[in-house]
Order: sequence, then structure tokens, then C-alpha cells
Amino acid sequence: MVETRLESEGAKRPERSETSSEGAKRPERSETSSEGAVGQTGKVVRISGPLVVAQGLTGAKMYEMVRVGEERLFGEIIEIHNDLYSIQVYEQTEGLQPGDPVEPTGMPLSVELGPGLIARIFDGVQRPLEDLLEEQGVYVARGAELAAIERERRWGFEPRLKAGDTVQGGDILGVVQETSVVEHRILVPPRLQGELVELKEGEFTVEEPIGTLRTEDGEVPLRLMHRWPVRRPRPVARRLTPNQMLVTGQRVVDMLFPMAKGGTACVPGPFGS
Repeated sequence: MVETRLESEGAKRPERSETSSEGAKRPERSETSSEGAVGQTGKVVRISGPLVVAQGLTGAKMYEMVRVGEERLFGEIIEIHNDLYSIQVYEQTEGLQPGDPVEPTGMPLSVELGPGLIARIFDGVQRPLEDLLEEQGVYVARGAELAAIERERRWGFEPRLKAGDTVQGGDILGVVQETSVVEHRILVPPRLQGELVELKEGEFTVEEPIGTLRTEDGEVPLRLMHRWPVRRPRPVARRLTPNQMLVTGQRVVDMLFPMAKGGTACVPGPFGS
């Protein structure tokens, strides 16, 4: 495998592609995400396929999301050794070269959870493929960034609690009828507890506050959506034993790859090819 090293600070950088998503709207950060202080912008010093080594990312943490190069490719810090940061890039690294910038985001690789996920298709970093197809065509530009959940759509929210109730993470605030058969339950985000100051009924976007929670650290707005780091397990009260088979009707699946309801499965395939 060919390895590229930094030869000089004045190395010529490729011009930014016209198909890059520079003007794409970046998703807003949520109060419930585990974001921290944003470290310093670093630079690429070595490239080996999807592995990029950068330096100068002072303040960045393990498993923090970074944007690599002029096209802002998605990457994740997987190793830190002194001032060298090994980054797994989740897109093609062709065109990257030593000296290109690496921008920390201050937050880990996370997903958006809320109404609007059902019946949609996403890639590995939760980019909505149907929206990308409509905006960019069949070829997704490197570094393309779109919100996973529609920001303009309004959802009817029916509260199940009221102001003055004491709640904690996992309690049901209310419901949204996401589809004709799916009732989406809006929960108090994990790690939050306190007293409800207000909880409103009506139609809201996923970013508009539906209420306010008073905690020990102050008041926190509640929304239909929140972000959650993918490497952090969701807290549970108890785990149910999967003891029933999931019958798909596909003989090749049911016979060779039987699955349990509520379990997990690995689908073999040429991932990354």
C-alpha cells in the first residue's frame, strides 16, 4: 500500500471539487449530545488508504468526529499517540495530501433520533440517500452533509405528562403518530431528570422546543429529536431474552441465517468494496 508523507509545508493542494457540499446545511448540535470543547485545527501528515494520520489536533479526544481535507471528509479518531492522531476516514481519500486541514467537531460520531426515521434509507454516517439522490444525482459527492431528519416538516405532538411532573431519562413525554401504524413515543433523553416546567401540545419541527425541564444544572429545552453517540449503549431498565424466531418468509434467510425477534444479525456482503 502506498504511503504519503509530508515533504514540505508548501506542497500544492488540489482545488476544491465543484461537487463538494460546501453550502449544505450542517445539522445543529443538541443539548443532549456529549459534545465538548472543540480542539485546534490540525493538518494531515500521512495517508495510507482510509487511515490518515494528523498532528496539531490539541484538545481532540478518542472517537471524536473530524472533517478531513478541503472537502471535509467524515473521519473518526481511533488512536492518539503523543501529538499524532490516527483517523479512520469513512470516504475515499483520493486527492488528500499532507498539509491538508483536519477540523475537529468536538463531538463523537452520533446519530439523530426522532420522528422521521421510519421508511427512510441512510448510509453509514446517517446521510439520507434519497435526499442526496435528489440533490446530487446517483453519485454522492465526498464530504456531502445533510441533516438525517427533515428540519422543516411539522409533527403533531400529543403530551402524556403535564407541568409539575417529576421525570427522568426514558419517561414518555408524549407521542407522535409517525405513520399510519407507527406511534412514535417521545422520551426524556437519557441522563436527564427533573421537574417539567411546561409541555406543549401542537405541531412542531424536530428542532422546536416542546417543553422545558428544570434540572439541577438549570433549565433544559425538550425537543422531538436528540443526538446519541453510536459507541455508547442506550441505557435500559432490563433486557428481554429473545426467545421467538423472526420468520421472514425468505427460505435462504430462515434456513441459513435464522434470527430471533429482538436480536441482532449480521448480513454478509462486500461492505466497503
